[in-house]
Amino acid sequence: MPQQPLADAVRSLMDRARTDLADLVAFPSVADPRQFPVEECEKAARWVADAFAAEGLTNIRLLDTPDGTQSVYGELPGPAGAPTVLLYSHYDVQPPLDENAWLSPAFELTERDGRWYGRGAADCKGNILMHLTALRALRQVDGGYPVGLKVIVEGSEEQGTGGLERYAEAHPELLAADAIVIGDTGNFAPGLPTVTASLRGMTVVDVSVRTLAGNLHSGAFGGAAPDALQALVKVLASLHDENGDVAVAGLAAGQSWSGVQYPDEQFRADAKVLDGVALTGTGTVADRLWARPSVTVLGIDAPPVIGATSSVQASAKASVSLRVPPGMDTAAAQEALVAHLEGRVPFGARVTVERQGNGAAFRADTSGPAYEAMGAAMAEAFGTAMVASGEGGSIPLCNTLRTLYPQAEIILIGVEEPTTQIHAVNESVDPLELERMALTEALFLRRYAELRTV
Repeated sequence: MPQQPLADAVRSLMDRARTDLADLVAFPSVADPRQFPVEECEKAARWVADAFAAEGLTNIRLLDTPDGTQSVYGELPGPAGAPTVLLYSHYDVQPPLDENAWLSPAFELTERDGRWYGRGAADCKGNILMHLTALRALRQVDGGYPVGLKVIVEGSEEQGTGGLERYAEAHPELLAADAIVIGDTGNFAPGLPTVTASLRGMTVVDVSVRTLAGNLHSGAFGGAAPDALQALVKVLASLHDENGDVAVAGLAAGQSWSGVQYPDEQFRADAKVLDGVALTGTGTVADRLWARPSVTVLGIDAPPVIGATSSVQASAKASVSLRVPPGMDTAAAQEALVAHLEGRVPFGARVTVERQGNGAAFRADTSGPAYEAMGAAMAEAFGTAMVASGEGGSIPLCNTLRTLYPQAEIILIGVEEPTTQIHAVNESVDPLELERMALTEALFLRRYAELRTV
């Protein structure tokens, strides 16, 4: 069947996609009860369950995962001999950060300059709409689906608490499939169809430094009393060398990326680097993002500037994230980071490092029929050939799925191209990207069924 009816169907569904995305974005589904009520996540889960049920999926369930959150599951057997495809996304979102910095309310989908703004508009509620729109178009044009379907929509991916991973390990039959489409990444550039073939792993540690029994007057004691905040700043500064490369013993930092490259100027524009500010690290941008480890200080517990007193600080604390490339053991990397932090604290200060967990890196095998089908679908939907890129972020579920289902092909796609500003203020999605990615997925399901049906 030619592409045009399917493309027309996807286009005709975009107004509905916008309305549905507005409904879904309106739930502040941050999976952290310290910040938002649990009920908001529960409402979002029920909305997702109802939406997939309306597209014919059966056995819809809310799975109570070990971290106290809910994942949405549904399935539908396919035609005889057809393969089964698992579609993944997540409905939980990052907190909005500084809501005053948003140009429109974070949890109100707002159209501006041709884009749709709101927390989760891209990551990852936009990808839920990618899945739904693809399924709706297939039903509209073909009257059904050419493959068996399973859908899993996670409720705590952004928190990294591992609830769905543990649930899947305890119920290994649940998510078994021939191909798994992870809707939680995006194209390397708007309009350039991309599969993400590599993910860095991640580990987070909290480092606490104490030097005094209590804060002291900086005039009376400053200059001789050991300052815990100063000690913490010094140890954090030691994590990188003068070029900005990671300087932690035991962490190799000279690897190279051989795939698609990321031009410096394109990266500067995507990252909104200020004029005159240099990029950090050496090697190509792709080397630094996808092939090498990176260390980021996520937060520091210290007195805010407003309200600060003239005091030498007795204690200070920081959260430190380490991203780990494929081929590097995450647990060993975490231990190297801990050893560095413990060994670099000055003044003989007391230091405590708390390990917050690990997520392994992932590298996809791109040689199978699912990737062949995806490449053809992307070329048809976008009019240009598919490329493979890396991704500096982490999706720990990918390795769990690869361990449980070693024969399944895992493909990472989505609507989160660089200008979406996921995890930042003023997150948005380009509706054209959403439309073309929904068409891609619908075409992929058709083509994969043709390749695999026996």
